[in-house]
Amino acid sequence: MTYVIRGLDPEPFSRLFDLDEAGLDALNARRVTATADRGFPCRISLEDARAGEELILLHHTSHDIATPYRSAYAIYVRSGVEAATYRGETPPVFEGRPLALRAFDAAGMLQTARLAAPGEADTAIRDLFADDGIAYIHAHNAAYGCFAARIERDLA
Repeated sequence: MTYVIRGLDPEPFSRLFDLDEAGLDALNARRVTATADRGFPCRISLEDARAGEELILLHHTSHDIATPYRSAYAIYVRSGVEAATYRGETPPVFEGRPLALRAFDAAGMLQTARLAAPGEADTAIRDLFADDGIAYIHAHNAAYGCFAARIERDLA
């Protein structure tokens, strides 16, 4: 069994980069500049922005489902990047970060969860998918709680 991790589609976020500060403020979003090469994880490219790069920090509904597990939190996105795809391997944005992995069934109900220390995400993902009842997994940064990526079984 293998898995696939995809970055978010950039299209819904592209218009944000054309807004002025008042327009962003009306959406509870902020334009920020990365101050370091780490700590500004783009949810489209699944890589950290480099110091000096512009990002938008916004509220994002990552689990838009009609269950008690509907979830939303702040994320960063960059302009001009493509949605990343990783098959059977974890993306750079997972490296060095403890992750909370939340495993859901096809109805969007949480079945189990696991904490993965840095370097343990791949093994934890494979262990969770060993249960046929797990349809997908959401990865969140354990410390800050922000959505990192959705992980699906790779049926290809």
